[in-house]
Amino acid sequence: MIELVGFSKSYKAKNAVSDFDMVCAENEITGLIGLNGAGKTTILKAVCARHFASSGNVFVDGVDCALEPERVRRITGFVQEKADFPGDFKVSEFIRMRAEIFSASSDSVASVVKKCDLEEIWDERIKNLSKGQQERVNFAQALVNEPSVLVLDEPASGLDPSQIVRMRKLVKSLKGGRTILLSTHLMQEVDALCDKVYIISAGRCVEFGTPSEIVVRTKSKNLEDAFFKLTSSN
Repeated sequence: MIELVGFSKSYKAKNAVSDFDMVCAENEITGLIGLNGAGKTTILKAVCARHFASSGNVFVDGVDCALEPERVRRITGFVQEKADFPGDFKVSEFIRMRAEIFSASSDSVASVVKKCDLEEIWDERIKNLSKGQQERVNFAQALVNEPSVLVLDEPASGLDPSQIVRMRKLVKSLKGGRTILLSTHLMQEVDALCDKVYIISAGRCVEFGTPSEIVVRTKSKNLEDAFFKLTSSN
């Protein structure tokens, strides 16, 4: 479970996110949608204890991110939009390094290799992989410590249609027993994956609920129509 209570984050004089409340339940995929620059990544990094609230609180499985950041990082897997892979590492070297950091077992490594279809690229250098192959490595490094919470930042970014279908299948397979928070600006990903949605605009939550609830409350034709109604004036 993820819970944000009055979360605000400022960078110098700029308010990136203001007074944001959110609850993401286990066994659900929660979508966080907004235009570029709306504050989505700021929230994701706070959930992963990569930075901390200027005010308010962030809890992951009941753990306060500000008080026990290392514990939060150990129970959270983060798939960044732009993964920071080490230069000349092979896939095998990188995943084993990540496993060692988290004291993950060889069984955990074998599990993510199979789950993320890494067998065929296991001995390849990461820099030589396609975008879709690198995204599979990105998922694997986030899963090797068997996290109870998985945070995905624009996982469809830069993927071709067949790679997107593969990614969706993987995300759906990970839902059971986990809390998944997915940031995107693509309505197709929300429709395909998300149980519940928070819409953010200019750092503030402007609507939340199931996609159908949002459509009804905003008197819209579909979620995309509702999204543009809610964000165009903010």
